[in-house]
Amino acid sequence: MSAPRQREGIPAYVSGLAKGMESMGHRVDVVDAWTEDGMRLPGYEYVVVVAQSIGYFSGKLPDALSRVLGAGSGLGGKRSAAFIKKSGLFTGRTLFNVMKAMEKEGMRVNWSDILLNPAHAEALGKRIGS
Repeated sequence: MSAPRQREGIPAYVSGLAKGMESMGHRVDVVDAWTEDGMRLPGYEYVVVVAQSIGYFSGKLPDALSRVLGAGSGLGGKRSAAFIKKSGLFTGRTLFNVMKAMEKEGMRVNWSDILLNPAHAEALGKRIGS
């Protein structure tokens, strides 16, 4: 199985999460791992990582995620949340892998969850920071 190609646009579940966060007064900037380098991540007070596994039968993450997190030096101690889109048989394993990648860079993951759909993502976004 080959790695997925770059997708078109921001997925609806990411937009839903951002919409929920913005409705609670948070400033949200979406940093796309496929197109950005992660150098501006240390400038944020709170970092939310949303990912999806690259295969239905594995918890493997896209290489772009580790590249972006690794480029953002200064992430040590940064408060953060990890979310994964529900897909495939190993969604829980994928979420574990996302948190492990974040903690490897020194980030403090204080919340994680599985996103079921855009509406669920928006509802969760309203709870961040509350």
